[in-house]
Amino acid sequence: MPPNNTKLMGTLAAAWGVLGVLVLLGSAIFRLSPIAWSALSGPLQPVQYAFVVGWVLFMAYGEGYRGFQRAFSPRVVARAAWLRHHPTPMRLLLAPAFCMGFFHATRKRLLVSWIITVGVVVLIVGVKFIPDPWRGLVDAGVVVGLSWGLLAIVAWGLGHLVGRPLPTAPDVPVAT
Repeated sequence: MPPNNTKLMGTLAAAWGVLGVLVLLGSAIFRLSPIAWSALSGPLQPVQYAFVVGWVLFMAYGEGYRGFQRAFSPRVVARAAWLRHHPTPMRLLLAPAFCMGFFHATRKRLLVSWIITVGVVVLIVGVKFIPDPWRGLVDAGVVVGLSWGLLAIVAWGLGHLVGRPLPTAPDVPVAT
């Protein structure tokens, strides 16, 4: 493939990878926000207020800061940056999955990505069985964490575009 086509494919793959992850997170935020808002708008007991405050703080720190800002978000951007220089048609097509570490990754990254995904799916299914307003209160914390993650990806992406170094390796196999 001519160098200009490779460069274009790499740029498209990197952009599609990051944008796809942002759409995935944004979609979840969009779907969960009304459920959370409904619970927060209704009458709550003192224990429910205490729970939602503690849960939102826990999710902001655990999911938002530790999970997204310090690990997932910079890795998404690092993998997109790597992808920009190593595109293939398959990586272009599946760029969001590539950026999330679902394929062409180190063994550890593959295991972590897939185990976390299975765990999240199990939690999503489980939360659906929680009665209202508790489900909405749980979703409020999830919305905070996901929103933090979305903003962290944007911040890391913009930082990378202006030359800020990424703190995370792309976790790709040595023999690429």
